[in-house]
Parts: sequence; C-alpha cells; structure tokens
Amino acid sequence: MSLRRKRADTSAPADGPVIRRAALDLLARREHSTRELREKLLQKLGTAPQLDEELERLQSEGLLDDGRFAEAFVRMHRNRGHGPQRILHELAQKGVDAEIAEACVEPKSGEWVELLRRIRARRFGEEAPASSAEWQRQARHLQTRGFSTEQIRRALRDPRED
Repeated sequence: MSLRRKRADTSAPADGPVIRRAALDLLARREHSTRELREKLLQKLGTAPQLDEELERLQSEGLLDDGRFAEAFVRMHRNRGHGPQRILHELAQKGVDAEIAEACVEPKSGEWVELLRRIRARRFGEEAPASSAEWQRQARHLQTRGFSTEQIRRALRDPRED
C-alpha cells in the first residue's frame, strides 16, 4: 500500500477553490517561491486556467512571498554551511528575482567570512595550511560549498590580519 497521494484527475480543469486548497496545503508545509509553487500545482492539477489568478491572490494576501521564501532559504542553507554564490544560484533556479536574492544573501557581508572560518576549522582544524598544496586543497573544498575566491583568501589568512 502506497502512502503517496494519487494524482488528481486532470481531465477536468481545476477551479479556484481546488487550486487554492492545493496551494495552501503546500504552503502549510514550508515556504515556496512563486515559480516553485506554480510548477508543483501544474504537476499536481494539470493545466488550470485560474492558476495564475489564484497565485496573484495568494501574493496579495501575503500568503505567498518570494522575499520571505528567500529569507528562509538563505537561513537554512547558511546553517548547512553553504556559501553565498551557491545560495544565489539555487535561488535563481527557484525563480526568485535577483534583487530579492541579493538583498537576502548580502554576499559582501563579513559574516560569510566568519562562517567560512568556522567551516574550515571544523573540517581542517584551527592551524593555517602548512603548504601551498594544502592551501589549494582547502580552497577547492570551500569553493565547492559556494564561497567566493576573495572570501576564501580572507578566511585562510590569519584572522589577526583583518
């Protein structure tokens, strides 16, 4: 017996209340970007002529907000140790406007370097890289987490130099 819900019958287009109920069910679980919610509803309900109208209504009521989604997304990914470049890329994939994403991420903020130093210390220890090869190895690892070259340089320097 499967615990997954069966896909709704999409032979008849969904009306406003059905779309709204499905959207609220998804939003009750977690925040979604407008594009992400639209794609999920299309997948669940098929083509729905009133979909965009209902999404606009949810936005005007404050139930669907890309800014709030971006804030929650940034907080979650920052706590996972992901850097600003990776977060900005993923927000763009989720359809969040670049200005909203930049405002939430604040890639120039000094707190990214502090986060980067904590991640580096947890993974590689407190000591500075002993060799150029070790420095490059650590930098590559940190780059894959989504940090910029400048942030990595600052984090791998002695903190007393800042």
